[in-house]
Amino acid sequence: MVLTLQLAIILICLFYGARKGGVALGLLGGIGVVLLTFAFGLPPGKPPVDVMLTIVAVVAASATLQASGGLDVLLQMAEKLLRRNPKYVSILAPFTTCGLTMLCGTGHVVYTMLPIIYDVAIKNGIRPERPMAASSIASQMGIIASPVSVAVVSLVAFLAKAPEGAPIIDFVTLLSITIPSTLVGVLMIGIFSWFRGKDLDKDEEFQALIKDPEARKNVYGDSISLLGQKLSTHQWTAMWIFVGAIVVVALLGAFPALRPLVAGKPLSMVLVIQMFMLMAGALIIIFTKTNPAEIGKNEVFRAGMIAVVAVFGVAWMADTVFEANLPLIKASLSDIVKLYPWTFAIALLLVSKLVNSQAAAIAAMVPLGLSIGVPPGYIVAFAAACYGYYILPTYPSDLATIQFDRSGTTKIGKYVINHSFILPGLIGVTSSCVAGWLLAASRGLV
Repeated sequence: MVLTLQLAIILICLFYGARKGGVALGLLGGIGVVLLTFAFGLPPGKPPVDVMLTIVAVVAASATLQASGGLDVLLQMAEKLLRRNPKYVSILAPFTTCGLTMLCGTGHVVYTMLPIIYDVAIKNGIRPERPMAASSIASQMGIIASPVSVAVVSLVAFLAKAPEGAPIIDFVTLLSITIPSTLVGVLMIGIFSWFRGKDLDKDEEFQALIKDPEARKNVYGDSISLLGQKLSTHQWTAMWIFVGAIVVVALLGAFPALRPLVAGKPLSMVLVIQMFMLMAGALIIIFTKTNPAEIGKNEVFRAGMIAVVAVFGVAWMADTVFEANLPLIKASLSDIVKLYPWTFAIALLLVSKLVNSQAAAIAAMVPLGLSIGVPPGYIVAFAAACYGYYILPTYPSDLATIQFDRSGTTKIGKYVINHSFILPGLIGVTSSCVAGWLLAASRGLV
């Protein structure tokens, strides 16, 4: 009964914090910790300091890339690919947004691509819903496949504390499963999107819309493009510094012998990521004359700092309950999880929707999963399930997609749940989890 009340406090804080949005999710975690400590007498848990510091380092580097203009280089490359292959935009666009997320560590890069994707689709008679909804979903799926995303660095840090005897899943092993499984999911989304919905010339609603000359002008509009912009040497330099740092981190993860020994063991990859991301940001400032004052003002930095607060509050609150009640939780759930490990994926998916954050879902569920005996291999295999906030169309990227689609084909249905993103999301995440399980099984991790 007492545990039920404590879990109810967590759920209330998560639900209310998610509804308020922004940093509220993390701050509500503070209320939870106070109630659990002072009202129930539980010893406060341990906030994931390593995870939070890693997030700060990665976000600082990514925000510096955006402030330097280096992000425009990647966006311009993506646009060239789409405009040269307009017939295949329904498949190429989601791969493009997913790839940008994997490089930059945040799905917020999709906002710049959405008007370009719309322009390519509508000017070539392709139903905009097809590539646009797929691109919004794919941009979020790329987070769990990005070596510099908050979710991945959080997962690496938590897996490093797996119980003794469990298979060691390092940075490279994790990405060797999440990257291909994510790409499989994105491919399935693209194939589905190729055929979804009516063609524009057979869509009665669309045809009725463009009968009005003003509406037609608005629907087709002027072309939006980055191709005419001449990018400076400083922007290219910033991009190469950032990408180079990612490559170096990947190599150090793949070859532990390249890392210095600390207490007889190769330097922790968590520390390696922190060091090289901070260094990448510093080198961008030094060699591109980026104004440091602009770094803290952009969307990447703002979203990243919100993630830090969210992970802080959510993980601290959850750890307080789980550590204090670990024997009881193990007795209640361990048998179910051992018999049906896939139930962890469902729980992770639902928590993700509740908190609207992959990193926060991982912070809440992965330590619990490890403590009750979920094998680390299953956690990695089903890592894609940390993206569940497409279930309801409330996430900013989905709402932005609806606004950018002036044709009205990307929309929220009459019953809310029947919106343009639900099927691509379910298909993408399910396919990724199946592919992840197969890859993990082939490696002997499950």
